[in-house]
Amino acid sequence: MAEYQNIFTQVQVRAPAYVGVPGQSNENRIGKPYHSYLLGLIGDAQVGPIYLGALGVLSLVCGFIAIEIIGLNMWASVNWDPVQFVRQLPWLALEPPPPAYGLKILPPLREGGWWLLAGFFLTTSIILWWVRTYRRARALGMGTHIAWSFASAIWLYLVLGFIRPLLMGSWGEAVPFGIFPHLDWTAAFSIRYGNLFYNPFHMLSIVFLYGSTMLFAMHAATVLAISRFGGDREIEQIVDRGTAFERGALFWRWTMGFNATAESIHRWAWWFAVLCPLAGGIGILLTGTVVDNWYLWAVKHGVAPAYPQVFPTTLDPLLTTGAKP
Repeated sequence: MAEYQNIFTQVQVRAPAYVGVPGQSNENRIGKPYHSYLLGLIGDAQVGPIYLGALGVLSLVCGFIAIEIIGLNMWASVNWDPVQFVRQLPWLALEPPPPAYGLKILPPLREGGWWLLAGFFLTTSIILWWVRTYRRARALGMGTHIAWSFASAIWLYLVLGFIRPLLMGSWGEAVPFGIFPHLDWTAAFSIRYGNLFYNPFHMLSIVFLYGSTMLFAMHAATVLAISRFGGDREIEQIVDRGTAFERGALFWRWTMGFNATAESIHRWAWWFAVLCPLAGGIGILLTGTVVDNWYLWAVKHGVAPAYPQVFPTTLDPLLTTGAKP
């Protein structure tokens, strides 16, 4: 039994390549299937074929254009030095237009125009990919759960880079493209609006974030622990419970007094994961549009204590007379 205590897949299914069930555009799947031992350690050993279709091709093209715009602007910011580009890549950014341009459709390219173009192509790529996931699920007779979970992440993306800037009246409110610059934006955003941690929707988002990781870990651990009894064949266990999930259920009833089922655990995990960016997007959308200071909001509603005024009030430089946008 000891050989089942592992984090890699030990049993790899090797059979004649399977191109999939008949479906719409079945003849347009490309690539000759082959098997990979290394990929078989963490998933299915068969690679391909793949279906791209018109939507897939357009999505990849738009995504490539967006990445090229972002990457070339970052490279230009270090005078086209390849060494400095690689060295400073985590700190490089493509910034949105300054507040002075408001919602201008296309400001000068070097003053946010490139950011708008990159955002347009990246958003188009993501939306096209969403439509592709929805249509592929329908073509295979599947449910559309994958598309709607993807839509939840897209919602947060659109709030940060499109919906909230529209409501605030300036593209300058959007997030820059870049690794550390977008983290710096998040920190500055939280400070400017009185600590985002007091935002109740941020609190809910974190609950669902940590909750989903816990649920996924608990479920994965349970299935691995009962895989020696066939627990990895979950569909069979859902409709005809065998000794595997009976043991898993018994374990959780013994340790917690309650257990999920082989089906319900996936619904729990799906909802927790989907509600994480959904709640986060609502919290971001309310910030600056409805609530200007989340700490004062929390004090008013009894969520946070009122701390004594120790230091003098600091004015926002953007609100002082003569400040440059």
